[in-house]
Amino acid sequence: MTTCYVVDDEQHAIDVLSRYIQNTPGLKLVGSEENPLHALDTITSGKVSADITFLDVDMPQLSGVDLAGLINSCTTVVFTTAYPDYAFQAFEKNAVDYLLKPISYERFLRAVAKVKESLKPKAKKQEDAYFFIKADVKGKFVKVSIEDIVYVEAMQNYVRIQTSSERLTTYLSMKEIEEHLPTADFTRVHKSFIVNNAKVKSVEGNQIMLSNENSVSLGPSYRATFLEMINAKLLKSKRIS
Repeated sequence: MTTCYVVDDEQHAIDVLSRYIQNTPGLKLVGSEENPLHALDTITSGKVSADITFLDVDMPQLSGVDLAGLINSCTTVVFTTAYPDYAFQAFEKNAVDYLLKPISYERFLRAVAKVKESLKPKAKKQEDAYFFIKADVKGKFVKVSIEDIVYVEAMQNYVRIQTSSERLTTYLSMKEIEEHLPTADFTRVHKSFIVNNAKVKSVEGNQIMLSNENSVSLGPSYRATFLEMINAKLLKSKRIS
């Protein structure tokens, strides 16, 4: 049973999430709170133990972003808000997901599934994973090592696969190649680009610098998912500043 706690300064928002939790098999509502300071005491003192805390961002006295920084060692945080501008701050605080109000039941379920997936032990990576593609020379097939891929770029009816040592073009769609890339290691960052997470060198604004010194654009609709990947690997101090 996955236990859930809801923190929001608006009762009707609590009511919506409470109903979703109570109607979902495998979930249990262990409490809710309108006052973020009371919620802080309840969680950090151990009065309530929750696997998931659904946390509103915009609250008086103590914002959800600040509260998350104080409780994320005790519970997994999923932010809820009517404002999309807090996404980067949310993932900085180790939030697993970011739900925009009004929250649909389908989107709520996806957030719960994402939390459960994040809590699973990571499978061991296959060092020799590879596939073959048809090259631009008739009858020629090229072996591609998955861990050697830097990024994949869409080119109308083709895709370009940039590895650490060569650039390959083959007649495939982005969807077709995406299905053969491990989701834990590759992230779609733009309608035209998929990057190998391990090859990301730096991120600044909407530009992603890769290990081969190429850069690709980060699309607005892919930003939250990409920042989630970054956040999962981000080293942060436990000290309260």
